[in-house]
Amino acid sequence: MRRTVIFALMASVIGGAGGAQAHAFLDHASPPVGSTVGAAPSAVTLWFTQNLEQAFTSAEVLNAAGARVSGKARIDGANSLMQVGLKPLPPGTYTVRWRTLSVDTHTTEGSFTFQVGQ
Repeated sequence: MRRTVIFALMASVIGGAGGAQAHAFLDHASPPVGSTVGAAPSAVTLWFTQNLEQAFTSAEVLNAAGARVSGKARIDGANSLMQVGLKPLPPGTYTVRWRTLSVDTHTTEGSFTFQVGQ
């Protein structure tokens, strides 16, 4: 009986951990989340924990006034990397907003900021 209970607990913990990875979460970004960079980047690159569906995944970069300063996002690499090109950026604070649909049909979204030259 005791072995059955221990096995059931282990299975629920292992099963719960697998379920937590069923979404494409942001793993890291370049420029890094919350960073200050001396020179303006030509693109923002986002790495996710799962492959993404191109048709239902997007990202944009906005300046402090809320104007879009980025092009269309594209999926690259092994389908878990998204990149969005940028217009030339003057010094300031920029917000990256992203929304993804992973290949397992789960959506996630989020945002972060970075600063140029400040």
